Amino acid sequence: MPDSAPSETVSLQGNHACALGALAAGCRFFAGYPITPSSEIAERMSVELPRVDGVFIQMEDEIASMGAILGASMGGMKAMTATSGPGFSLKQENLGYAAGAEIPCVIANVMRGGPSTGLPTRPAQADVMQARWGTHGDHPIVVITPDSVPEIYMQTIRAFNLSEQLRVPVVMLYDEALGHLIEQVRVSDGGDIEIANRKWAADPGPEFSPYAAGEDLIPEMVRPGDGFRTHTTGLTHAENGFPTQDPDVVEQYMHRILDKLEIHKGLIESYETIDTNDADYLVVAFGITARAARRAIKQAHEQGIRVGMFRPITLWPFPVEAFESIIDGKRGVLVAEMNAGQLITEIERYRPAECRIEGLNRIDGETITPRQILNRIQELADRE
Repeated sequence: MPDSAPSETVSLQGNHACALGALAAGCRFFAGYPITPSSEIAERMSVELPRVDGVFIQMEDEIASMGAILGASMGGMKAMTATSGPGFSLKQENLGYAAGAEIPCVIANVMRGGPSTGLPTRPAQADVMQARWGTHGDHPIVVITPDSVPEIYMQTIRAFNLSEQLRVPVVMLYDEALGHLIEQVRVSDGGDIEIANRKWAADPGPEFSPYAAGEDLIPEMVRPGDGFRTHTTGLTHAENGFPTQDPDVVEQYMHRILDKLEIHKGLIESYETIDTNDADYLVVAFGITARAARRAIKQAHEQGIRVGMFRPITLWPFPVEAFESIIDGKRGVLVAEMNAGQLITEIERYRPAECRIEGLNRIDGETITPRQILNRIQELADRE
């Protein structure tokens, strides 16, 4: 493995862990544009990719960066880009193209304060809804949100696997605090990790349709140079790849690209629970805020307050069934997030009528502390 011995435990910054995870997953193409606080991903890829016969390109902007990785992916390579909020906004049109044309790719978004150029060097968690709905139209997307440097490494590998298996863009979403945190990571030589690759079409015969799919709803991809005739467009298309406005065909296409996530949710969804079985109260948190919540929960237990935590690792699709089973019987839920209230809107959809939902929000460029979470847990318990 570049810069380290096989399967060695090393100290890594979060952004470097993302880069090395991508390489371990088989990423061999990166196109990006420098932007704080994600630039270390591009910097590390610029060093490592040439060592494994990969390609690094610094593009002229974020729009071109997204277009470049789509072209590379269609050319048969596992491809990635990285950015932060303002650049993520610029990527949205091409991200929609990736969703509609079903082009595998991974986008790392290291969140910072906004809106606009906002707080380039400070953490935030305010791109939750942008990650899900930033591009227009109903579209399939997977969003993964780790809470540690080792998890950034492993979940980046998983992001590539999901993207390849499902032909869908996958977003790695974490904040500046994690991007610049340094922790111990076991960097694999590849022999002990599972790597998934896309399904390649094998028969270029006259009946071949590039978007025909079986029961798994995932079409095979065409490998360049294998003799296939295919057509790729961002317009709504039939199985032959050509645009259509036939309502029946359009509806079939839309259901397929959306339902492929639904029928594979067992593969996609991931979450963590802490002390939820006998808890009266529940904290929902993700990313760096979940680390503060762990400390607060431990302190609450010392005071005799029964509280647990639900942490979505796969943020989108949200793990609804798991959450509904955990929230049942809880007296109150505290949603802690570094924004003005985004994930809480999803949580409120699934709460029982008798369960109170409250938000703990911080939007000043600082992380939420364990003490802030503990204070709100105590307030929930004192109201009983």
